[in-house]
Amino acid sequence: MKLSIVVIGLSVTSSWGNGHATTYRALIEALARRGHRVTFLERDVPWYREHRDLTKPATWTVELYHALRDIPLLFGRLIRDADLVVIGSYVPDGIAIAEWTTTHARGITAFYDIDTPVTLSKLEQGLDYLSAAMIPRFDLYLSFAGGSVPGMIEESYGSPLARVLYCSADENIYTPQRAKPKWALGYLGTYSADRQPVLDELLLAPARSLPSGQFVVAGAQYPEHVTWPANVTRIEHLTPKQHATFYAEQRFTLNATRADMKALGYSPSVRLFEAAACGTPIISDRWPGIETIFEPSREILLASGWREVVEILRDMPDEQRRTIAHNARRRVLAEHTSDHRARQLEAYYVETSARRRRKTTRLPAVRPMQVAEL
Repeated sequence: MKLSIVVIGLSVTSSWGNGHATTYRALIEALARRGHRVTFLERDVPWYREHRDLTKPATWTVELYHALRDIPLLFGRLIRDADLVVIGSYVPDGIAIAEWTTTHARGITAFYDIDTPVTLSKLEQGLDYLSAAMIPRFDLYLSFAGGSVPGMIEESYGSPLARVLYCSADENIYTPQRAKPKWALGYLGTYSADRQPVLDELLLAPARSLPSGQFVVAGAQYPEHVTWPANVTRIEHLTPKQHATFYAEQRFTLNATRADMKALGYSPSVRLFEAAACGTPIISDRWPGIETIFEPSREILLASGWREVVEILRDMPDEQRRTIAHNARRRVLAEHTSDHRARQLEAYYVETSARRRRKTTRLPAVRPMQVAEL
């Protein structure tokens, strides 16, 4: 099965302040390796244009457009003829693009919600990229949140088929590196107001408690009002090619979860899989469903407050630390690589196509007289 796939997403060319980029890249690279022809459509906007770290992929295609009208004018035939069209969350003019695509595409249409907890928490107030009325028009809803969430999307919002498609780690990029640890604990992620309290509690407070230790936070868009302890190094941005070495330079890395993701549960971040794939032990805040991703104490360490973090950093033997990291890496390689996600998407495409065929065969035949009467 070799598919023609079109993905319309926020940005794949720039990872600056954009967690979507590595998720898209990992999935699309895996799909391309499996023989599928993938084209990514991205609006050319100044912010991402000025911070691009991907220009011309070797095995798939990126096309930039400037305005909403370019979708039908430049890519109408591509979208109509594709076997699968995927529209992601946070796409500018996403509702209008979805309306046009679900009307004209002949193949399967899917909404890939990389921000499912945020989407569901704000859907009723109104979003620029998705409306509740659009959900039933997609053949498939791909959710970043698992557990009971896909079933709820079907029951409450009328999705014909909702399935979980977590993020992943590209095992060709995120691998263990030889590096001497510089930092006791680090964090990689763009600033988010609802995630900052977790960062304050589980990294900045331990840094203040352990003034002789070294800590690091890498990521863009942190406001000036954030007060950084003297032993916390700030790095404004790291490209995906730098991530593996960055993780190798940490004894532990922190996973900090946004409020909506914690409330909904079953919503792992991409950094969780990437850090584990790099062989760095993870300390995470607690949220429902994390035990279905990694086994606590064996594959991941959970903490509710800064004292627990300090105890881990101060008292855990290196052998135990390395064992936890090894176990987590094995789990990622067994269940959470980009190839796993590509295979899942293929299976969902087959399932959705079969469902569409069954629905078509069940439609009542139209009598010739009825046609003449129209």
